[in-house]
Amino acid sequence: VQLVESGGGLVQPGSSLRLYCAASGFSFSVYAMSWYRQAPGKERELVATISSDGGSTNYPDSVKGRFTISRDNARRRAYLQMSSLKTEDTAVYYCNVRFRSQDYWGQGTQVTVSS
Repeated sequence: VQLVESGGGLVQPGSSLRLYCAASGFSFSVYAMSWYRQAPGKERELVATISSDGGSTNYPDSVKGRFTISRDNARRRAYLQMSSLKTEDTAVYYCNVRFRSQDYWGQGTQVTVSS
């Protein structure tokens, strides 16, 4: 299983950013996918989950209405569209899949929101 994130960067508050996750090594279309983030000194937290067919999504209140998770099963990719970014969204963002009862993570992509 391999997950590779990209798309992070330095943006100003109120900006938008789209993260990408390229997946390989498992049957992508069968598994739910998630995005997590981890800020310095804080625990890793879940920010979005999407069902295997893309028909169901879930978000915590902290990002609901601002973040949108999506997927393209043909391209084996998951996406996280982030808008109205806040300084508190600064973190390393990770793509995740729970495959055969084990969590797999990518290397992460840094998102920094600062004026």
